[in-house]
Amino acid sequence: MKTKKINKEKVNVITLGCSKNLVDSENLISQLKAGSIEVEHEENDSDAGIIVVNTCGFIDLAKEESVNTILEYAEHKKEGNIEKLYVTGCLSERYMDDLMAEIPEVDGFFGTLDLPALLSRFKVDYRHDLIGERSITTPPHYAYLKISEGCNRTCSFCAIPLMRGKHLSRSIESLVEEAQGLARRGVKEIMLIAQELTYYGLDLYKKRMLPELLDRLAEVDGIEWIRLHYAYPNKFPRDIFDSMKKHPAVCNYLDIPLQHASNSMLKAMKRQTTREEMTDLLHYAREVIPEITLRTTMIVGFPGETEEDFQQLCDFVQEIRFDRLGVFKYSHEEDTTAYELTDDVPAEVKDERAERLMDIQREISLEKNMSKEGKTFKVLFDRKEGRYFIGRTEGDSPEVDNEVLVDAREQFVRLGDFAYVKITEATEYDLFGEIVGTSEH
Repeated sequence: MKTKKINKEKVNVITLGCSKNLVDSENLISQLKAGSIEVEHEENDSDAGIIVVNTCGFIDLAKEESVNTILEYAEHKKEGNIEKLYVTGCLSERYMDDLMAEIPEVDGFFGTLDLPALLSRFKVDYRHDLIGERSITTPPHYAYLKISEGCNRTCSFCAIPLMRGKHLSRSIESLVEEAQGLARRGVKEIMLIAQELTYYGLDLYKKRMLPELLDRLAEVDGIEWIRLHYAYPNKFPRDIFDSMKKHPAVCNYLDIPLQHASNSMLKAMKRQTTREEMTDLLHYAREVIPEITLRTTMIVGFPGETEEDFQQLCDFVQEIRFDRLGVFKYSHEEDTTAYELTDDVPAEVKDERAERLMDIQREISLEKNMSKEGKTFKVLFDRKEGRYFIGRTEGDSPEVDNEVLVDAREQFVRLGDFAYVKITEATEYDLFGEIVGTSEH
């Protein structure tokens, strides 16, 4: 028996996983809207009769969340609360046959490159002219810009190439056009994302073209911050730092997932780099851009990781003193080359190592944040929550990094505006401050 009235033609898109998936959902939404389909994104109390779940298949926890979400909506369909259920994205790409057998309530499964086929279910034709005009589901002042799809790397732990295919760069012209379109709609910050940012251009232009892309994007009127996510350390194009120095719009920020620091682990992970090479690159970055914010992620519990390997990782983190650091516990992914190894680090050891590494990072983060007390930073304000306006400095990306909190009972700032904030108090991951000036932009 139906428990609520539903709109049979309305679509609710549910996005799981990373920002790259979010961009895919935004492209889906813009295509549906262009086809005169009523569509919304992640509305909890929706009356939509059609659900599209955009799944993640990265690691065990993400796969579990995706499966549970599909099952939840499959149950809604059984109860008559929705009419149709479609599944797309990475999990669907990787495990389509298994999912079709296990969850027959789903009306269609689609892979990561099957957008035209998914649109055909709605009798909507894919429109290439919408590339630069996609919907954005983030706050209106920032957006993600996916510069390429897929990955040619062969990291032994990673299943992404199985789900996303080979590296495919977008043209500089199309990216500039999209950035211009975003700027016209009020976007002030764009975050460049890809499976592997520094590989950009090798397929299209036969050379690494990220510096040239940054030069062009920095010319887009209205874009004040350009942020770099998911760079790879091997054969890193160091002239990226020249672009940072040359263009105020290119944030002094680099997200460079390193994954480990023991050479034996880096070799087993097929990372094509060494601790010594990574150390040299990071020291060079700070020498050229002393104020740069370095973000990384590390994996603990990879097969064969000894206490000595882990200690080398801890020592490396202590030495480099990253501004931001995240930790993943190794997930044994079938069809990766690491799957042939024995997953021999017990779960409790992975947990303990992840906590030990984050304990080290918490101390570093607190010390770095306390050094900011009394200093003034340009802050972009994202939202109001409780008694605080919440924003970010140039060194902070949304959702994953530190935040700046200003007491809304004492001061006011418009969301989406820049302001200058003097830091009065610091904790491990948050800064508190007072507005001392406004940005001219």
